[in-house]
Amino acid sequence: MPIQLYNTLTRTKEIFKPLEQKNVRIYSCGPTVYSYAHIGNFRAYIFMDTLRRVLEYNGYNLKHVMNITDVGHLESDADEGEDKMEKAARKENKNPYEIAKYYTDIFFRDMERLNIEKPEIIAKATEHIAEMLEFVQGLIKNGYAYETSKGIYFDISKLDKYPVLSNRKIDEQIAGARVDVDIEKKSPYDFALWIKAPENHIMKWESPWGLSYPGWHIECSAMGKKYLGDQFDIHTGGIDHIPTHHENEIAQSKGLTGKIPAKFWMHVEFLQVDGGKMSKSLGNTYTLDNLQEREIEPLAYKLFCFTAHYRTKLNFTFETALATQKALMRLREGFLKHLEGKENIEEKQIKEYENKFLETINDDLNMPAAMGIVWEIVRNNSKSKQLANLLLKFDKVLGLDLENSKKYLDESKKVELPEEIKELIEKRKKARENKDWALSDEIRDILKQKGYIIKDSKEGMLVEKA
Repeated sequence: MPIQLYNTLTRTKEIFKPLEQKNVRIYSCGPTVYSYAHIGNFRAYIFMDTLRRVLEYNGYNLKHVMNITDVGHLESDADEGEDKMEKAARKENKNPYEIAKYYTDIFFRDMERLNIEKPEIIAKATEHIAEMLEFVQGLIKNGYAYETSKGIYFDISKLDKYPVLSNRKIDEQIAGARVDVDIEKKSPYDFALWIKAPENHIMKWESPWGLSYPGWHIECSAMGKKYLGDQFDIHTGGIDHIPTHHENEIAQSKGLTGKIPAKFWMHVEFLQVDGGKMSKSLGNTYTLDNLQEREIEPLAYKLFCFTAHYRTKLNFTFETALATQKALMRLREGFLKHLEGKENIEEKQIKEYENKFLETINDDLNMPAAMGIVWEIVRNNSKSKQLANLLLKFDKVLGLDLENSKKYLDESKKVELPEEIKELIEKRKKARENKDWALSDEIRDILKQKGYIIKDSKEGMLVEKA
């Protein structure tokens, strides 16, 4: 069954055919590690993970590169402002490399909590300065770049077409749109490849143009070329990358190799919060830790992302996230019921489920439809280990760690009890020892009102949150 993927470059859904038979080469734009990644960022990496898993489910071998931007990402796409790494370092009174290491470690910790597969190659910008320098020198040699007093700029007038990905008119382009950014530029739309460093700039390297540092766009082009070649299969990122970052990546690669680097360009839509934009100024850039403070697991957020197609906006509220947490618990319980089931399911029905699931995931990663099939299996009245095994097979795409369902359910029953609750439980214990059943029942009802359910068993009293 063929895979169909939406290609931003052609603005159509196309049948996916890799450049090398069963081998797929992918480049994904990774984080700029100057701060904590928020749940909006992680929607892009959950999409990246789903794409990986769907390709693997279809039998493809992957060579996947994700960059870590630890230098060169300025505050504005218009080549203005400070490097985000240096700004964060000054704010926290630390070295930029310390900042990068700290937030990179946190990022990969959160990736693990979301059960996101790690790409085969993690490429840090600061470890590929030589490749970037070589790329820029190649652009100068080919006549696509020139020097000003501020840096090396890409000359877009040399291209046959710019932009090609966003389908905007040139005067709608965001990067460098303000003419007064640099009067030495041949065109206000030319963008920085290499930036000459001010004297007080910490992150800078020797280059033919003095102490300087790379622009943001050049790192992805240079690292993609190094690990994946002049052309590869898929490039992923958020829709915010389309008009500037990815457009400029294409321009750079065309200037050096004459080719658009990726065959498919895939982009995930924004996550909204309470129906509006997510922003630091609004205080709604929630992290996975913020969700866990509200007893919402990272995997529940992952399941929440499956409620909308990756190309549509998704609105986050804590109400819907809590509902998804409950849904995840029901999914685990349903899986365990099938695991303990004794009934036999006809092979024909298993095949029908498998074909329907494959059809939906291969239709441009239609995860809402795929989850509909999963819930249909969970709700099947015939409880069967065959269906449990089928859910495990589908979980290779979902990445919800269903095989450890019992562990998660057991852990959810463990609660830290406030002192007041502990005292009530102790009173009830004494009442039962004294056979004061009326007092025992009264305390049980008080505990229930306070949100705790008491279950009496041979092992003693079990306490669960209501």
